[in-house]
Amino acid sequence: MNIGIVGGGMMGLALAYRLSQQGHKVTVFESNQQLGGLTTYHDYGSFIWDRFYHVILPSDTHLIKFIKDIGLADKLRWHRTLTGCYIDQKLYSISNTLEFLRFPPLTIIGKLRLAITLLYGSRINNWRRLEKIPVEDWLLKLSGRNTYEKLWKPLLLAKLGDNYQRVSAVFIWSYIKRLFSARDSSLHKEQLGYVAGGYKTVFDRLEELIRLAGGDIHTEAKVEYIAPHQHGGIWVEYNGKKERFDKVIFTGPVNVLQSVVARDMVKISQTSGTVEYLGVICMALITRKALVPYYIVNLADQHLPFTGVLGMSNLVSLQETAGMHITYFPKYVHSDDPILKQPDDELQKLFFQGLRLMFPKLTADDIVAAHINRATKMQPLQVLNYSNLVPKVVTENNDFFVLNTSQFVNDTLNNNTVVKHVDEFVKNIRE
Repeated sequence: MNIGIVGGGMMGLALAYRLSQQGHKVTVFESNQQLGGLTTYHDYGSFIWDRFYHVILPSDTHLIKFIKDIGLADKLRWHRTLTGCYIDQKLYSISNTLEFLRFPPLTIIGKLRLAITLLYGSRINNWRRLEKIPVEDWLLKLSGRNTYEKLWKPLLLAKLGDNYQRVSAVFIWSYIKRLFSARDSSLHKEQLGYVAGGYKTVFDRLEELIRLAGGDIHTEAKVEYIAPHQHGGIWVEYNGKKERFDKVIFTGPVNVLQSVVARDMVKISQTSGTVEYLGVICMALITRKALVPYYIVNLADQHLPFTGVLGMSNLVSLQETAGMHITYFPKYVHSDDPILKQPDDELQKLFFQGLRLMFPKLTADDIVAAHINRATKMQPLQVLNYSNLVPKVVTENNDFFVLNTSQFVNDTLNNNTVVKHVDEFVKNIRE
């Protein structure tokens, strides 16, 4: 069967690989110059690495299996990492039970309530009732004001920016289930992973396997129109060309779907609101020395322009980054925020002001380069009753299918979730 896939991100490429292994001929259309979407890579000068920060958890069973399936098991790297917290202009380590118990900003009662929150959250299965509860209210009730202000609020800011006040408790519930599974209870330490060479290694292998199976991949291919073919199947118009397929799978956002697909092909239900998205600005700073000894530093300082610090070189071998240290500084904002359109030099100036506050001993000689990366639609914003806002997309044509991230109503957006949904989709289609 000849199948067209619109979107060359992790979802589109995983779909293309799974379907090609079933004997189908697949063609992938990606509008950008590079494959990978939000998981794509960047040329930092002396090395190539991911544009945004990514990590693999031991519990990411779907992603790990997928990496092994495409023959990259020997490229998986695991490393013990540390976690820090920046409060009142001080860095604290909270990387093990003893450090957590000694963590000065939290009271003994606060630490006990935090432990109860984690245990209780990890055992909840009915996520739908959490959709009606603001995440702030839920955490305050369970953990108390002290723990919320010192620990939970910085985490929410790091992941959601100021939009955390509109998000439901589903967000933190799914985060608890995934994040804390990274801690090996028998060793009392965190084990995190990555693929040698970053996600470029993954996408290069996928492209190789798809082409070996007879498939094709078009980059810089802007899909302009999708419609039924008069003799059966679907035709896709891109860059002024047309191609006919037996089946087509669309993996982009719903608003893009509406702009390119023929009206009679899909039925999109009207909801009480629209799906909103978070955007992100992420400065990747290349330095000659490590800025922090932690993989992740949660920030509890409203004066900093970024919402987190990710010391990637505390996870990734320096051999991967030409002996340089790479640190990510993300800032999450609403997709409509004007800051997403500011020039790179203005954003770099803003972020450097924060650098001087947090790292006063950092000198110009320590800095090799700074790169501003951004994405307008990083992930859907899981506001209250989010599942009711997600448009129900019903394809009116048996040869056309839709799979995108807005359908992840009770999952965090990460590559493990993407692969899980792809595998479920392929299984359902096959059945």
